[in-house]
Amino acid sequence: MRLAKFYISLLVMMLLGAVSTPLMAQKKEQLSAQEKARIEEQRRIIEELEEQVKQDEKRLNEIKKDKSTALRRVNSITNQINSRNTLLNRTEKEINSIEKNIENNNRMISLTSQKLTDEREKYAEMVREAYRNHRQNNYITYILASKSFSDISRRIANIRAVAELRAERMHRIDSLNNSLSEQQLTLSERKHSLDSVQRKAEAQKLKLQSDVKAAKQAMNQLSTKERAALKEKMESEERLDAAINELRKLTKGNTEGASFSRTTSNLNLPVDGGKVRRYKGNMAEIVGAKGASVRTIYDGKVVEVKRNRINGKYDVFVAHGEYITSYANMDEVSVEKGQKVAKNSRIGEVGSSVNVTTMESEYKLVFGIYSPNPKETMRAADCFKKK
Repeated sequence: MRLAKFYISLLVMMLLGAVSTPLMAQKKEQLSAQEKARIEEQRRIIEELEEQVKQDEKRLNEIKKDKSTALRRVNSITNQINSRNTLLNRTEKEINSIEKNIENNNRMISLTSQKLTDEREKYAEMVREAYRNHRQNNYITYILASKSFSDISRRIANIRAVAELRAERMHRIDSLNNSLSEQQLTLSERKHSLDSVQRKAEAQKLKLQSDVKAAKQAMNQLSTKERAALKEKMESEERLDAAINELRKLTKGNTEGASFSRTTSNLNLPVDGGKVRRYKGNMAEIVGAKGASVRTIYDGKVVEVKRNRINGKYDVFVAHGEYITSYANMDEVSVEKGQKVAKNSRIGEVGSSVNVTTMESEYKLVFGIYSPNPKETMRAADCFKKK
């Protein structure tokens, strides 16, 4: 009787213990696949930025050899600083991402280690219980105590089931062992990757400091006229008028954010914690902190997301009815073309830039607003004017 109770309790215990493992494994595989895809995308972007920095360095070296004008050299160094800033920002984000990944790996290793310990303790207890019962009874006695042929079949089935479940528990212990080894290997790889990325970041910081120093020296060689020309050139690169003329065609009949008009005001600035450096007609130059979020000023629909071929930054265009707002000089975007957005929705992150007066790096957004009628002049300041 005691042996029969042992088999029944053992079957129940092991069946209950076998339920959670497959679900955990499936969830882990899904998370692992997502994490790998995200890491690969991050690496792809960094590789593109590294290539852009190399091209900027190559162009700058060519300019130095040609003994070109100081104006051209300053402009080239400025582009170099901008590219390197973008690369450094992305690299720092990868560092943060890897650090979080290492933290998650440590947590997973701790959980797996605890689960492995629990499984080993349960298996050891099962073996001890089986040994204690075997000393007082044995399988033959258990079977011979049967009252009928059907009872014999049932008892033999119980013995087989216990043997199978014991083997299953051993398999789970082996599986947890393998999982623990894989997690420890992944952790080692992540730490190695972190060291490599941190070294790259430090190298980029040193080069950035050198670029800024060179830019200031070159800037001192420029005349007042040349400085004004450089500033005008950089501002022209931020203008989006040509693109707007094409986008007006896409806003015809748009109903998202249709309540927006030229008299709409009292809106929040599109940069979290940002300050307006200056207004210039329909444009506003808004400076903010590194990593600050960029948000839409009103309900609408994203009609275009472009990467600026000159500075490598992203430009986002949002239609509010048939009015258009533009958000230029963004390091990254979190929306896509055709997406509906609510007022104050996050659409990306403010991008790095170079202040041509000080040649220091800063973070700014160039905001613009455009009427459906090309002949109608808009004022960016009116959008943020308090009632």
